[in-house]
Amino acid sequence: MANTALLDHRLLFVTGKGGVGKTSIAAALGLLAARQGKRVLIGDLDGRGDIAAAFESGPLSFEPTKVSDGVFAITMDTEAAMREYIKLNLKVPLVGSVGPVAAAFDFLASAAPGVREILTVGKYAHEVRAKNYDIVIVDATASGHVIGTVAAPDALRELVRVGPIVDQASWMNDILHGHGTTGMVMVATPEEMPTTETIELRDRLENETSLGRAAVIINRVLPELFSEPEEKVFAEFQDHTDALIAAAGPAVEAVMQGAAFASSLRRSRTQHIERLFAEFPEDTVVAVPQLFVRSEGLRVTKLLATAISEELGV
Repeated sequence: MANTALLDHRLLFVTGKGGVGKTSIAAALGLLAARQGKRVLIGDLDGRGDIAAAFESGPLSFEPTKVSDGVFAITMDTEAAMREYIKLNLKVPLVGSVGPVAAAFDFLASAAPGVREILTVGKYAHEVRAKNYDIVIVDATASGHVIGTVAAPDALRELVRVGPIVDQASWMNDILHGHGTTGMVMVATPEEMPTTETIELRDRLENETSLGRAAVIINRVLPELFSEPEEKVFAEFQDHTDALIAAAGPAVEAVMQGAAFASSLRRSRTQHIERLFAEFPEDTVVAVPQLFVRSEGLRVTKLLATAISEELGV
């Protein structure tokens, strides 16, 4: 049984290898939190996420948009984030475009690691600090890049010793590394590369940051087609396929081949599921079943939220 404290965090970063469904999982976690009566903000870090599709809402912007009961969503916008940063942290009123300021910022960001993340990660940390939402869920960058994102405030403090930027980096660190406040949700599918990347990310989190692991979500777990006794019966049927075809017609062959393929695929993925359960505490691992649906959208988000809820026991 997975840890029911997952949604007690104030800030969750959801990451994983590309293609494992991290955006869908982030949306489902937001919907589940709202079902528990929480006020939720979901957003991305680079403006490339597709939270809108997960809720079948219109286009998102930097201003929060209500996408479901209790759930608000935004998408990152550099100029809007810069405007808000200057207003909140430098106490400078802005009128009109901040294009020239943003251009100067881009130049600085290219030279100083961590500056850009002060805007992106800082936006979500600010929402936590301001207590505008009960939980903030971030559809983060892929697992190969997320460490640099969340470690940016520390890197920046090594470069800048005084001033408003380093002050913000300090309180951001308090939120990012506060016990029980912020956690990393690592999404994997039961395949070799996603499993390996998840374990490697765990090691980097432990060695390079003090950010806590909130959960490992194994997405798209195929159902067990046969129990062990049933598997033996099926094997006997396979030995007599010709007789079954003669008795019931050629459609039997397609059914037998399909069942054999599904059973084999499930067995090939079991080793990766077992590896993740062996590498991580059992109460932090959530197995989410494969949803046999043809499209993404709100229906899928609801189904995922229900599946996660059942695994969490909430």
